[in-house]
Amino acid sequence: MDLKALIRDIPDFPQPGIIFRDITTLLANGEGLRYTIDSLTEKCRSQNLIPDYIVGMESRGFIFGTPLAYQLGAGFIPVRKPGKLPAAVHTVEYELEYGTDKLEIHQDALSVGSRVLIVGLDGRDKLPNIPIISLLEY
Repeated sequence: MDLKALIRDIPDFPQPGIIFRDITTLLANGEGLRYTIDSLTEKCRSQNLIPDYIVGMESRGFIFGTPLAYQLGAGFIPVRKPGKLPAAVHTVEYELEYGTDKLEIHQDALSVGSRVLIVGLDGRDKLPNIPIISLLEY
């Protein structure tokens, strides 16, 4: 399936020079969404990447991470924008193409030795020495 054909490019959003990859068109396509989740699940299983937890970053990580966690029998841990989690958190600031932002995770979300699969963007750049699964590259 051609997933790129189901993702709409929005030029100059949220500011000039940025191409926003709008996945709402993929999410609205039942076959495309099923194919995406099934393909991610199959790739994880074939590489023996069976985590205890899926960590998903707001908001695309929530959308794809939760059904992936379900398929793999793992728990799901949300990573949120500041001020959205009710308990004590760890915070990290990161660079965007157009500024900076922060993400937070509950301090008690993971225990030492947990196997974690992260659903987020730019994994190859941020975590170069771990297995990466990707359905698309731009």
